[in-house]
Amino acid sequence: MVILVPEQPTFTTASEREVWERLRDGLGQDYVLMANLRLTDEVKDHEADLVVLMPDIGVLVLEVKGGSVWYDSGWWIRRHGRATTIRPVDQARDAKYALRRYVEKDPRWSRGRVAWAHGVVTPFSDFGHDFEVPELPRWALHDRADQGILAERVRDNGWGLAHGQRPPTYDDVVAIVDILAGRMPTSYDVNAESDERASTADRLTQEQASILHVTRLLNRVEVRGGAGSGKTVLALQQAKQLTRGRTHKPAQRVAVLCYSLGLAEYMKREVATWHRKERPAFVGTFHEFGVQWGAPAQGDRNDSQFWEFDLPELMDQLAERLDPKAKYDSVIVDEAQDFADLWWRPVLKSLRDEEESGLYVYSDENQRLFARFGRPPVQLVPLMLDHNLRNTKQIHESFGPLAPSRMYSRGGDGAAVRFVASTTSDALSAADDVVDEFLEAGWKPEHICLMTTGKRHPIQLERTELHGQQGYWKTFWDTEDVFYGHVLGCKGLERRAVVLCVNEEKGRDRARERLYVGMSRATDELVVVGDPAIIREIGGPEVARRLGI
Repeated sequence: MVILVPEQPTFTTASEREVWERLRDGLGQDYVLMANLRLTDEVKDHEADLVVLMPDIGVLVLEVKGGSVWYDSGWWIRRHGRATTIRPVDQARDAKYALRRYVEKDPRWSRGRVAWAHGVVTPFSDFGHDFEVPELPRWALHDRADQGILAERVRDNGWGLAHGQRPPTYDDVVAIVDILAGRMPTSYDVNAESDERASTADRLTQEQASILHVTRLLNRVEVRGGAGSGKTVLALQQAKQLTRGRTHKPAQRVAVLCYSLGLAEYMKREVATWHRKERPAFVGTFHEFGVQWGAPAQGDRNDSQFWEFDLPELMDQLAERLDPKAKYDSVIVDEAQDFADLWWRPVLKSLRDEEESGLYVYSDENQRLFARFGRPPVQLVPLMLDHNLRNTKQIHESFGPLAPSRMYSRGGDGAAVRFVASTTSDALSAADDVVDEFLEAGWKPEHICLMTTGKRHPIQLERTELHGQQGYWKTFWDTEDVFYGHVLGCKGLERRAVVLCVNEEKGRDRARERLYVGMSRATDELVVVGDPAIIREIGGPEVARRLGI
């Protein structure tokens, strides 16, 4: 039976369909009948009405002309009541050579030249058996009287115009069809869809930057917003504007602070791409803020006495002695809910004017993962962000009940959030399996994160041991590896595909906040792994319901 490519073509004329049907019903087994082949090369656009590929005979390109066609010192056809000159032989011949060139230059073709031929079909016009013109032998012109034996004639047509070239084998025919049908190996790319969503989220976040116009006359502001509201992007945008200077306002010396190493590394990388006149004077963690004044460069991350009391008290003293030129016109603090009370004193003392200089605070009280309840000891004007821009609607809806206030989703549609049931002891293994599923689905490693709420993943411990804390966080931007992290360090960061491994034995202190932070780190696809009973205990019945528990 003849092979049809495509199986059900769409035709613009009844004549093309009739000829196709005759060949479909009359051609032999292993023949291929292709319809409506369009090709564009450096010369012009080509179209082959029909192409017949015949093993052991040749490849025949047919031009079909319906209606009334005649020859009088040239080819003519009547269209819309008028006689119009046409060039059917040139069309067939040009298409033949264009298709042949296209096949022979394809890297998949290494079989040498095979026989290609061309012909013209006029299913409703007669030319008589003795008609012949130099450019087209009569046996290559198939008129109305020839339609009953059309399949037999196209075989003869293929032989007659082979011009001594070898006939194609069955394998040759298969290779030509693969090339002409455009079957280069392509597939659905989850990363491409994610790229489009990321572009939309970036645009929406930049649009939201209009809120900064409200702060032009305000020096003390707190911007509050839930996960996915674009706070970090706004904080950086504000730092850029203040550093560059605005109309009637000179350029400022600006510092941008946060608590976590990962978020600080992200902000440093982003700022490094800006023009030098837009880069803030300082970007980094609260600890690094003090190191530039002479505070110890190292500290035991498990020594709460050092971080909560000794370091801020030392920084307070160092700030007292700062040269006025080393102070700042404005300080911007991102993820400010992580700052303890004592941390704000050296921050304020780093300002050139503790009463009038700029203090801009970005916070989300529901992401308060540490037992710190500090507030800046100054009055701040609150501004609210109530649109989620970074997460898909499905992800936002899944963690919505954990948020302190209602937010409106603008992140677009994505994959449904999945829950994988597991015991706590097996949760890491089950989460590893989901990472493998992500990779098999086409996600690039650089877009995947496995995040734990309890014990850290062995790969995270291994990388931290190998690279140190600073070096470990630089691996977040590796393009070849999946990132393994903990919710405590990932606030302010995001990943397109996240496996959240809830591997804690029971709902510990601030477990609800950890679940909220972990789920909201995913922008495109989220899978939660853990014990259903523990998820229900931490997140409540509504979160459990939305996860399908």
